[in-house]
Amino acid sequence: MAPNPTGSGRGDPVPRCLVVGLGNPGPEYVGTRHNVGFEVLDVLARRWKVEFEPNKLVQGHAATAFPPGLPVDRVRLVKPMTY
Repeated sequence: MAPNPTGSGRGDPVPRCLVVGLGNPGPEYVGTRHNVGFEVLDVLARRWKVEFEPNKLVQGHAATAFPPGLPVDRVRLVKPMTY
């Protein structure tokens, strides 16, 4: 079988993107180097005007954005809240 040029393997016309930002849950880590991943996702969420919501599947918080100008149809932002 030939490789799928769309990247997904399912024939989707445009690939999707997953961005996972690592950090430590809890107020004691806000603004520290331990939460740089969370802070990067917060910047992207503000830029793309989306909000994080609790998500049991990812055991954390997630948001889905549809940013214009990227070669993907959607970007899933995930902040896992487990160690």
